[in-house]
Amino acid sequence: MTNRGTQQRRVVITGAGTVNPLGNSVQHTWDAILAGRSGIGPITRFDASHLATRIAGEVRDVQFDDFFPEEMKKKAKRLAPFCHYAAAASAEAIAQAGLDSIPERHSIGICYGSGVGGLGVQHENSVALETKGARRVSPFYVPMSIGNMAAGVISMIWGITGPNVSIQTACASANHAVAVAQMIIRTGMAEMMVAGGSEGALIEIAVAGFGNMHALSTRNDDPRTASRPYDRDRDGFVLSEGAATLILEEYEHARRRGAPILGEVLACGMSGDAHDFVAPDPEGKGAALSMKMALDQAGINADQLGYVNTHGTSTPSGDVAEIQGIYDLVRNSLESTHVGSTKSYHGHLLGAAAGLEAIITLQALREGVIPANINLFNPDPELPPVQLPREIVEKRFQYALSNSFGFGGHNSSLVLGRV
Repeated sequence: MTNRGTQQRRVVITGAGTVNPLGNSVQHTWDAILAGRSGIGPITRFDASHLATRIAGEVRDVQFDDFFPEEMKKKAKRLAPFCHYAAAASAEAIAQAGLDSIPERHSIGICYGSGVGGLGVQHENSVALETKGARRVSPFYVPMSIGNMAAGVISMIWGITGPNVSIQTACASANHAVAVAQMIIRTGMAEMMVAGGSEGALIEIAVAGFGNMHALSTRNDDPRTASRPYDRDRDGFVLSEGAATLILEEYEHARRRGAPILGEVLACGMSGDAHDFVAPDPEGKGAALSMKMALDQAGINADQLGYVNTHGTSTPSGDVAEIQGIYDLVRNSLESTHVGSTKSYHGHLLGAAAGLEAIITLQALREGVIPANINLFNPDPELPPVQLPREIVEKRFQYALSNSFGFGGHNSSLVLGRV
């Protein structure tokens, strides 16, 4: 087990921001969770009447040009939604951290993820090529669609010239972005990092593709209860969109400048399932390895975890496998470790999901409030006996873990601590 005392550079969180189906700020998001309010509703972006799934988690009322300087507004119109959402979420986080007060930006870096990037741009230009010919493919097609452009856009808006990295590990992307950002700070390559993930893939072809995999819920007549992690009657996840940004900073650097310290990033465990393109290891071995690595790196024991925010997508196979891995980890502290998936509120934001769930986990740590598992009407009898509270739990705890797993077997487990 790693001794935290040997770690010379602690990494803390000094800012957080998000846009997602629950709201366009951290506070709006947290208020919705405390109220037990779902952000899922009928799809309004396009006519979904011919699709099996007609519900999703949409971002609402975001004016993207509010977050771009005047000289960038014209180019910003051409960007894909995931870049707009990244800018909006980062604006909130950067303002809270007071990054604008730092004149030299070479000591600040970026590590940002996206699962699919500009999928809509790719689709539109493929249609244009097929129906209208090569001359109708946009000259901005490539820069608008590549997944690293969110990190690029953030650097351009705020003049950040330190390490600039992009991550693409499906639904684990934002956790991996936080992990790499932490590593960069610990090596001394940067004093601060903008980290997180964004996704704007709520388009017809994505809903059709996930739907044909039988991965999506078809509970169209009751969208607010469609996402049902760990419920016996769950029938798939709900596709959502949005972004979440965390500002990571070296602890002493944050203290010297009087920055708000919201929590600490202790570790991020990572593993691979080596099992299937989309299905998780049915015994949860990869998830268990990721979680154990995270605790070992953080230098804490499983019985010190007060809360585990799970990947919990509401799919029939994935939920059970993850909970089995969690049970194996905390079987000696079942009464004190509460477990839950907040995707019952906001759906699955793909590459942005881990970032949003990290922010929610951070809020739970700071306020001593564990979110309820809404839509858990009939717990799956195959689940091992972990604590899955259906009401809010108020308790103070020091450490929490947030899981996110991606297609291809990418597993990530982020450990956060209260400072």
